[in-house]
Amino acid sequence: MVARHHRTNARIVRCLSESDRVGFGRIGFGRTRWRVVVIRGLWLCGMLTFLACAGRGEALAQETAAQEAHHRASVIAQLPPDAAKVLFGRESTPTAGPPQAIGSYERGCLSGAIALPADGPNWQVMRPSRNRAWGHPVLIAFLERLAQKLPGEAGWPGLLVGDISQPRGGPMLTGHGSHQIGLDADIWMTPMPNRRLSPAERDSISATDVVAKNGMDVDPTVWTHQHRALLEAVASEPSVERIFVNAAIKRALCRESRPDRAWIAKIRPWWGHDYHFHVRLSCPGGSPQCRDQAPPPPGDGCGKDLAWWFTEEALHPRPSLPQKPLLLGNLPPACAALVAAPAGQGPQVRGTKQ
Repeated sequence: MVARHHRTNARIVRCLSESDRVGFGRIGFGRTRWRVVVIRGLWLCGMLTFLACAGRGEALAQETAAQEAHHRASVIAQLPPDAAKVLFGRESTPTAGPPQAIGSYERGCLSGAIALPADGPNWQVMRPSRNRAWGHPVLIAFLERLAQKLPGEAGWPGLLVGDISQPRGGPMLTGHGSHQIGLDADIWMTPMPNRRLSPAERDSISATDVVAKNGMDVDPTVWTHQHRALLEAVASEPSVERIFVNAAIKRALCRESRPDRAWIAKIRPWWGHDYHFHVRLSCPGGSPQCRDQAPPPPGDGCGKDLAWWFTEEALHPRPSLPQKPLLLGNLPPACAALVAAPAGQGPQVRGTKQ
């Protein structure tokens, strides 16, 4: 239980950018660079939801419908009415008009979203009561095409798809700091069963944890070569920007992968992510205000950078203080029009990609 708590609890370093976090494991606490990293981390934590920075994201991903409803009510009661997650969390329908991913993955919104159907030939949407199966049409088409090819390419029978985005994107009341522009999706580590799950089952069953209890490697009684083949197939897609997994999963991939392993650079370690992996697409065409993430650092990420994740600093990081919630004014200006617009009316989006 203690090991699970530390694996799923993120601290201040969880809110650092990937490039800063790589340096974090190599520098002394008293140096100027460390102070800069801390300041930058605190600033970014302020942009992310304070619950995500408190490290509950992975646990929240497995909440049942009843637990989720109780948690949402508790969060709303503690937030100001102009908190961005309250405004976007109450929207139950998308806006019409051309699809637009607006802003960054951790600070943005989504216009013209469409929903992944609850059932497809090789996929099923999980936690349907959350109403988070919305995404940019490019992501929805990607998931549908991916699900179709995985049985033959990876021996994976089909996808159980977790959270994507809210109907208008934006910060979520529970569980995520990103997933705000319709280009992120959680995919469970559980193969799709050979029957259709009922809505009640989808809202209550838990995904499969593939990481050993001590967090140092995958669980050999659960992890299979199909898990590796699944992640390789997804990472090999050109439109995939990142895949976030538990560091133990990255360790297994580094150990098991074949010589042709350019795809593995896209797979990055992150706290939690032992029940599911998080796939992120790059900004699509036609979304001039979408902000891409910086490319991954050079190399395959299997050396010293990965080793840091198994140090005391990473396994038992210091607690961080809760940060102020993100307000609507902290998001790109076009996002304000999204929550103000009625269903069927999209915002006016101007500007060019920086």
